[in-house]
This record gives sequence, structure tokens and C-alpha cells, in this order.
Amino acid sequence: MKRVVAISDTHIPKVKEDLPPSLVEALQGADLIVHAGDLVDISVLDRLRELGTVVAVAGNMDYPSVRAVLPEARVVEVEGKRIGVTHGSGPPLGIERRVLSRFAGVDAVVFGHTHSAHLEERKGVLLVNPGTPNDRRFSRRLSYALLEVDEEGIRPEIVWLD
Repeated sequence: MKRVVAISDTHIPKVKEDLPPSLVEALQGADLIVHAGDLVDISVLDRLRELGTVVAVAGNMDYPSVRAVLPEARVVEVEGKRIGVTHGSGPPLGIERRVLSRFAGVDAVVFGHTHSAHLEERKGVLLVNPGTPNDRRFSRRLSYALLEVDEEGIRPEIVWLD
């Protein structure tokens, strides 16, 4: 079994808060860290890479230095399961349909953009929005997602930080 910690919308340095210590601890214990965009500054990617193996995508608020090295969407395989990663765009209404349409043949899609944690299965695909772990400007509750992945499936959990 592999432990995947998914985060999104950290917005550092625009958010004056750093990553919460309990999240940093979870990231250090993860087999894979997934960031679904809006890191903002490349230093966030560098910091995450110090904590573990990272798969990340660019979001709509990312600086050009981030967009130069990260794609807008990608697929990663974990324990034989295919996980699509994208940030998402547009209004919150209908975002699940839009992110799902970006991928074919995946078992799950991790996305962000709305700052609201969300778990749903649609058309046989698990949709995971980890919310935001540190940006209180747009979210009342801070969170990340934990995915336990093995050949049997993907078991998701939203972890609330407050």
C-alpha cells in the first residue's frame, strides 16, 4: 500500500502563513506528494521536494517560473492505479465535470481551484479536491487529502486541519 498526500492552493508567498506543522509531518511520511496547483512561487515546489517525491501541476495563480516547469495536467501511476492531476478553472459550479473531461482511462482525478475539500465518485472515477491547507482568504476550513492506494483500489480521506 502507498500513502499519497494531496494538497492544492497553498498560495505561498501570497498567503503569509506557512504549511501547518501537522501537514509537514504527513508530507514527510508520504510515499508521494501531489500538489494540484496554485503553489504560486517555485520555492514551494523546492520545499516539497525536500520532504519527498512530488508530482505537481501548474494552477491559474502560479508565477511564470512555476508554469515553465510544470504542466497543467498529468497522469501518475500508483500501485497500478492511474491518477490524473490538474488544477481546474472557471466557476465552482461544474468544475467536477470539467476536470473529469480532461482525462480518459484514469481511476481518480485530484484537482483544486475551489479551495473546498470534496470527494465524489462520478462515472467510476474518484474525484478528489483536497481543499487548501493554509489559505483562509477563501476557505473556512483548512484541509488536505490522504489517499491509500493498492491494487485493490484507492481509499480517500479528507483530513481537517482546524
